Amino acid sequence: RMPRHAQHLRDHDINPCVAETDASRKCMDDNNYNKDMCTAYFLKYKSCRKFWHGIMMQRRRNGVKPEMPAAEERKKILESME
Repeated sequence: RMPRHAQHLRDHDINPCVAETDASRKCMDDNNYNKDMCTAYFLKYKSCRKFWHGIMMQRRRNGVKPEMPAAEERKKILESME
């Protein structure tokens, strides 16, 4: 079993950037942990975190619960922006 914290990080309803995390980790594995080779993946992860953090803070200010939208709701938010 995974520790509770690790399970949280893998939960798509809690962590909106699971795919970006996995892509960064895979890039590091594939490139012998040469960070310079994975800059694009890190930037995608960072912008994902920044975007969803902003959404979460806005929801917190507006008293919306849960503060982090569930995976299905996040999908709709992203689709509405296209």
